[in-house]
Amino acid sequence: MAEGDEVYTWSETGSDHRYSGLYSRHSRVSQTISVLRHSRHSQVIIREYKSPETQQHVLSSLLGKSESGNDHKHRGLYSRHSRNYVESVSIEICTIMTRLGYGEMMRRWRVEKYREYDRLWNAKYLNDEINDNAMITAGSKAEGLTCHLESDWDVLLVLTNVRCVEADINLLTISDDINVFRMDTMDTRVYPGHCRLLQERPAAHARYNIITKALCDNGYGGVLLSSSLLLDEVSALSLTHNADAAHERAGPSLPKTYGGILHFDRVIALRCYCPSILQRWADRRRNWPSPTIVQKVVSLGALVTPVGFKGSDYKHVEWRICFNTGETELVNNLNDTQAKVYVILKMILRDIIKPNNKEITSYVLKNIILWQAENTPQTEFHSRSLLYWLHDGLKKLRTAIEKKQLCYYMIPERNLMEACGLDGALQRKWVADITDMMDEGPRVILRFEKIRMAIVASPEPMLWFSQKRMELEMLFLEFLNRLTQIKFENGEFDLGYFALMNNLSLKLIDVLERIHQEGNPAIGPLDVFKRLLM
Repeated sequence: MAEGDEVYTWSETGSDHRYSGLYSRHSRVSQTISVLRHSRHSQVIIREYKSPETQQHVLSSLLGKSESGNDHKHRGLYSRHSRNYVESVSIEICTIMTRLGYGEMMRRWRVEKYREYDRLWNAKYLNDEINDNAMITAGSKAEGLTCHLESDWDVLLVLTNVRCVEADINLLTISDDINVFRMDTMDTRVYPGHCRLLQERPAAHARYNIITKALCDNGYGGVLLSSSLLLDEVSALSLTHNADAAHERAGPSLPKTYGGILHFDRVIALRCYCPSILQRWADRRRNWPSPTIVQKVVSLGALVTPVGFKGSDYKHVEWRICFNTGETELVNNLNDTQAKVYVILKMILRDIIKPNNKEITSYVLKNIILWQAENTPQTEFHSRSLLYWLHDGLKKLRTAIEKKQLCYYMIPERNLMEACGLDGALQRKWVADITDMMDEGPRVILRFEKIRMAIVASPEPMLWFSQKRMELEMLFLEFLNRLTQIKFENGEFDLGYFALMNNLSLKLIDVLERIHQEGNPAIGPLDVFKRLLM
């Protein structure tokens, strides 16, 4: 392959061109959006709503005095409030979270649309001679837990012509055209959940110059694949093409922004075959998930990403073992209450704890939720228990910070809090902050602007805007996938595309008119679009 082709490969794989014509053309977005009133999917989602009087009850109960009581099972939460009071507020908060776009049906809709996007992308490029890479949407987008512009779009870019394997795997089952590396996890210098990659067999026909450039001597006659050298190569290629959209590397991530509003975090990954690690996870005794889901997670396999253990002297040649697709499957099998607890914990991290240097990440919270689910019968998670499980999640987060200890759900030997950069002063502050939140009981939810505004807002406008926001997002994800499909097929806009554009335009006009009627004429269509999808 020519060097110039390789640059093109990485700019394409890095998504440099996918959104030209969508986010870079604000006039199209400004025209955009209509009603899915007759859409079967939107009607199912909107029917999740309850009467607007609910939020008035929440407001009065949270701001007024509550009934005191006690409960031997949940003493920490119920020592100041009766169980009935806490459960009634939990039910109402579940309803408000649904209105804010975190309900079960909306989650499922998002998950399917992002999967569809990945399918479109991979159908076009997976077997392309230039772009032989797979794209996997990961994180909150793949889990359906955020609105389109609410958080970064995490993307894994998987090199399909590289395979990493455990010891004792028969290499004859792997094509000669694939670079094969052995996963060295036994070296005492390698932290649990990480590995070194020793070249076992180069590909018969090399496809990636960046792989060749990232090889180094291990000092004992073997050849290692360096994580830091690979990142340097990929980062250099990314920054030399469409640099106006690219940002400096952040750890293993290669960030990009499109149209000033959509932020991507792209991470290079290699597929790995490590059945013994996955089998140890599968063999654990558990309440959740079901055996069928356990086997599906095992079948989804693992990846390695180019990031070593922060506290290691050898992190430049270490790789982290990940189970992104399996973890996405697990989160997608959480029930409605568990997912909402996870979302609220992420609000706490973002709005209250506010770590500056990723001392604590949402990944820590995800692991807390997964451990909760595995160790507890599913019947314990329901709308009445939302605040109890939020309280329990805060308690586990406080313990993780206090002791600097939280086992990774997939590989418990790996401590997620090890070398996280948390110093004593910050540790004490966050422990105190979380203790204060736990002491507040149900009123802790008033700390979160999004939920507080939903409670305080007048019921009818709140319900109206919530419906429009969800309709807009659903329609926009349909539009995004249709635009991608057209680009990959023949580039010709059809009636379906124009119908979506017309509906988007009408929907946005509908919202703009309502905003102007309520005395906010200065807000333009692009601002409305961004605010509704954030």
